[in-house]
Amino acid sequence: MRLLTLIFGIVLLPEAYTLKCLRCLPDASRACITTEWTCHSRNALCATRRISSFAGDAKMSDVHLKTCVLQDECSEGSVNFGISRIVVTSHCCTSNLCNAGNAPEAERHDTNGHKCYHCDGERCSLTLTCAGNEDHCITKTVNVGGKIKITKGCASRQMCSATENAQIKAAIGGEMTCCRGDFCNGASITNAGLLLLVTPLVSLLMFS
Repeated sequence: MRLLTLIFGIVLLPEAYTLKCLRCLPDASRACITTEWTCHSRNALCATRRISSFAGDAKMSDVHLKTCVLQDECSEGSVNFGISRIVVTSHCCTSNLCNAGNAPEAERHDTNGHKCYHCDGERCSLTLTCAGNEDHCITKTVNVGGKIKITKGCASRQMCSATENAQIKAAIGGEMTCCRGDFCNGASITNAGLLLLVTPLVSLLMFS
């Protein structure tokens, strides 16, 4: 009898500790159909996320997601290219279907002293002072019609992490590399332009 109890316990324990969360990922029309989803990891939390894109102080887009995340993904992160910025905020909870609400609005943070290169037109040797928890420098490359476009800036560790989900990587757009240390992303001359502001928004909708 004890052996049967132990066997049933081993079989049922993973199910007992796996959360069911609301899942809602927008499509190309930004429609979002909410469904119930069983998280794959027993360490997962239910989360609501907001991905906000800014050009200067003007908000360009606000995309809401609901999904399962791991604990280290449940935080605020941002990528700052100087003239554009992408901010991800999250709200996480630990009970079944608890992620019905929306994540909080992105807040404006003070500069933190870290410095990276960023681009202005063809020049990528300008200084950008990072803000909030942006503690990495980032270089993003986008292939546009066979030409490589480069832009640089500051980023949070969370946005550089390989464990970030596909929606956040699509929001950033292009191939990105991160490094730790002031001006570690190197000055260069490039053909970066307004298209680099638009590409992440298009990518987010295509790959969500």
